[in-house]
Amino acid sequence: MSLTSRIHCPRTPLRRFLDRELSAGAHLLRKNYRARHHSGQLVLPGPGVGTAIDYRLRLAFTTVKPVDPVAILGMLHLGTDDAGQTMRTVGKELADRLKETVLGLRLDDRDLPTDRGQDQEEDLARMLIAAAWYQVLARTPIGFAYTPLAGAVLEDPAAFTFPRLLELPDRDLVADVTAQLHKAARGPLEALRARTRPEDCVGGPMFAGARITADADLAVDGLLLDFKSARRPLAEMSQRTAWQLTGYLLLDAADQYRIDTVGLYLTRSGVLASWPVDDYLALLGACRRDLTELRGVFSELLAGCQGQADARYSGTEEETERVRQLLERLAPVAGPGCCPVCTQPLPESTRRPRKFCTTWCRDRDKVLLRRGLLPGGPAPLLPTPRKQRLDLPDDAAIVSLTARLPR
Repeated sequence: MSLTSRIHCPRTPLRRFLDRELSAGAHLLRKNYRARHHSGQLVLPGPGVGTAIDYRLRLAFTTVKPVDPVAILGMLHLGTDDAGQTMRTVGKELADRLKETVLGLRLDDRDLPTDRGQDQEEDLARMLIAAAWYQVLARTPIGFAYTPLAGAVLEDPAAFTFPRLLELPDRDLVADVTAQLHKAARGPLEALRARTRPEDCVGGPMFAGARITADADLAVDGLLLDFKSARRPLAEMSQRTAWQLTGYLLLDAADQYRIDTVGLYLTRSGVLASWPVDDYLALLGACRRDLTELRGVFSELLAGCQGQADARYSGTEEETERVRQLLERLAPVAGPGCCPVCTQPLPESTRRPRKFCTTWCRDRDKVLLRRGLLPGGPAPLLPTPRKQRLDLPDDAAIVSLTARLPR
């Protein structure tokens, strides 16, 4: 089950929970984000693979995972036919070369700049782009058939080698990755890197016992950061992005990363926008519970949905009713004298009693009622669990996964 791949579907239990808890929607956060986004020239995109620049930036902070675990998982998902065996063998060589290059260049050494020489960065970009294609196989196998990697192997499996793999990334694609890296090396991300240590950074942080696949880009010194390579940075703070960041924050139920700030780094504009956790949740209208309580309720939702909180399609009546009752039980309750939308105490009034604390809550009440997210609205329509899911390996399993690749 994936946090990001299904968060756009409004009928999943996961999405209904977030819609109800984040009662203000993303409007106020988006407005605040746009006020913070001041940038000069953008790095215009070519036919880019966003995953490659994301991972390159992670490696600038920490090289504990020199090869992306999801890329390794993609290599292991390959079939046993000739094409699959060829791609797996070449993938193993790619993983070995990536590890050797990343550690040899000392990418997380704070005594060295974020970027290296142009030739070194171009070679590294080619390997990261190729690794991103293996990731596609792990995340969306149908989409893998349209990657240059799959096309080259199917065209001539016998001629597919590691040097051939590195020839596949288009020059514009390589230039796109290196240009975004050079911009990061001259901006606020470099300043963040300079004031931290590799041991304070976690690239691709995962959340133990979360019953959901989710890996943010970077956790560093209390800051949870996600990288975005959108070609329209001002439009990037969508509801999906806001809910995604919130999901990462709530999944850290054990407070493993001690997150006190969340943010985005826009790789094309070089802008780092961040918010203290309390301010971020307040902008989204999550004022009904404090963070500890909200994390606890979120954990109950995931456990009660038995690993299927991102379910898309309708199922048995018993399953649907059970999930509906779970959502009803977890709903925040507005006490007497409190606003029914945000559940905060109503301000005193010298005239007739107020029903809502602000005009914003009054307007949101109609929207939430219509969507069945407040008492008195229509019953929510819930889909049934999907059977297919992707489980990312934890850190302890990465070595085991790599060892299973052919030598």
